[in-house]
Amino acid sequence: MTARNALTKNQLCVLEKLEAASGPLSAYMLLDQLRERGFRAPLQVYRALDTLMKEGLVHRLESLNAFVACCEPHDHSHSMTAFAICDQCGQVAEFSDHDIGHQLDDWVRSTGFAPKKAVIEFRGTCAKCRAEAA
Repeated sequence: MTARNALTKNQLCVLEKLEAASGPLSAYMLLDQLRERGFRAPLQVYRALDTLMKEGLVHRLESLNAFVACCEPHDHSHSMTAFAICDQCGQVAEFSDHDIGHQLDDWVRSTGFAPKKAVIEFRGTCAKCRAEAA
C-alpha cells in the first residue's frame, strides 16, 4: 500500500472524508463535501478514488455505487474481501481471508473461467440494529 505522504492533496482529501464518514459515500456526496477544499468537478473525485482503490486504501461497494475507506490492514492482492452492509444504519463491516481467497481462486481456475473482478457483499441488518428493533 502507498504511504499517506505519497498521496496527492486531492487523494488525501478524499481519503480523509471517507475515513471520517459514518457510512459509505457516493462520488457526488464526496464532491459536495469537498467543494470548500477546491473540488469543482466530479472528475477530480473520480481520479482520486481510482488511485485510492488501486492502492487498496478505498473500496467501492457495487450494490450502493458508493465508497468506503479500507478499515483492515491487509494485502488486497492475495486475499478475498467481503462486505456486510447494514440496510438500517448504513454501517459497513469488512472481512478478508487469505484461505477463502485461495479456495475461490482454485475453484475459478478449475472451471477455466477468467474473472476480471470479484465482489462479495452481504446486505441485511447488523447486530446493533437487530438488537434495537427487538
